[in-house]
Amino acid sequence: MLKIGDFSKLSHLTIKALRFYEKEGLLKPASVDEWSNYRFYETSQLETAAIIKSYRQLGLSIDEIKAVFAGADAKEILQEKFIALTKEKQLIESRLSIIKSIMEDNEMKYQVTEKVIPEKIIYTAETVLKVYSDIMQWIPSVGAECLKLNPGMKCSEPPYEFCEYLDGEYKESDIHIRHSEAVTDAGKGNEHIQFRVLPEAKVLSIYHKGSYANIGEAYAFLMKYAKQNGYTSAGLPRECYIDGIWNKESEEDWLTEIQLPIE
Repeated sequence: MLKIGDFSKLSHLTIKALRFYEKEGLLKPASVDEWSNYRFYETSQLETAAIIKSYRQLGLSIDEIKAVFAGADAKEILQEKFIALTKEKQLIESRLSIIKSIMEDNEMKYQVTEKVIPEKIIYTAETVLKVYSDIMQWIPSVGAECLKLNPGMKCSEPPYEFCEYLDGEYKESDIHIRHSEAVTDAGKGNEHIQFRVLPEAKVLSIYHKGSYANIGEAYAFLMKYAKQNGYTSAGLPRECYIDGIWNKESEEDWLTEIQLPIE
């Protein structure tokens, strides 16, 4: 029989860890002296201690180890852990790549973030604009038409609206565009306006400040960033207007967010 201190040395587990595993029912002492409360272990328990330590080093939780000891298939649990660690590795590598990009770019103009856009109810409308600048007249007209169809309609809080370009290439005229805006409830549509549920989406986000004439730089930066960091596009980029001609006098103060849905 080994005292807890000797067992600690042979098992390479601290006394604190042994008491914790005892409390969790993973490794109970072979006997406990009723007078001194000293704990004693059998040498055969060193194998159990080694198994616990090995599983813990692999990242298994106490509950997962308990499941294995209770008869669960250890290979299945380890397979799940393998998948989880692989995803974690990919996330770490992505973050390292981002950090490297930031450190290597001494004049970082754009900052990319990853976020999740929750599921929303939206109304959408499509049109072909003669020129890009017509967008600032067309979007308010869509909102007015939708409100006329649905008096009392309310936009979601926080607001969320965006445009998507459907041509598949850059065009200076006859631009096929779709506008979407989130609302609290679905309403009545017509031949121009439709309501639907926009599924939750993970996106890469970048902010462009200034004139729309220079927004191509932001798109180019975002696409290059996504490619360099192993992201796969899951939809059309979304151009979200935060500040613009409607509330800012100077083009320098216009703020646009570009979101790229990713898998």
